[in-house]
Amino acid sequence: NVVKLFGCCLETEVLLLVYEFISNGTLSYHLHVQSENLLSWKDRLRIALETARAIAYLHSAASISVFHRDIKSANILLTDNLVAKVSDFGASKPISIDETGILTGIQGTHGYLDPEYYYTSRLTEKSDVYSFGVILAELLTRIALVFSSHSSEVTSLASHFVSMIRDNHLCDILDPQIVEEEGVKDAKVIAKLVEACLNLKGEERPTMRQVETKLED
Repeated sequence: NVVKLFGCCLETEVLLLVYEFISNGTLSYHLHVQSENLLSWKDRLRIALETARAIAYLHSAASISVFHRDIKSANILLTDNLVAKVSDFGASKPISIDETGILTGIQGTHGYLDPEYYYTSRLTEKSDVYSFGVILAELLTRIALVFSSHSSEVTSLASHFVSMIRDNHLCDILDPQIVEEEGVKDAKVIAKLVEACLNLKGEERPTMRQVETKLED
């Protein structure tokens, strides 16, 4: 579930990376742009699991641990069979085995960016967990990342989602398609996982391996 790198070319003025071609566009496109062939709830759960599995692999199973630093639905590519592939490692940071985090410049995408990382410049594996929590919220709601609320104020999906969960209003923001496919029971469990991933305190968020296990269950 990670896009394969076939090679690189260092002999041109602009260095080139050659990746496998993923034909079916991004998860963001399927959620927010394409109006036909909407992703089923079953597909969304599987895509969430595949993405979590890939990030957990990068964090704890790869030969060198990697923090992606720009996890977002636009960087999740889908094959013709809707298999998820994590892509775009331009902002990624390799981490030595004895490190739990590093101080580094702020990089990422507004709306997915871990607030703790933003304010402290300390990047940890929990920064990717926060970003993944936003993707889960997108899968549940099909709401754009930053949107205008009824009061005409611009609101982030992350803060709005957590607020609605704590007020027991999940069904008010849940994608109606999930309700039609009788996925509300599962969605409530996933919503609690989203809330845990979006905890403002990184140390209190689950690890990606724990997220993967929860999605498998």
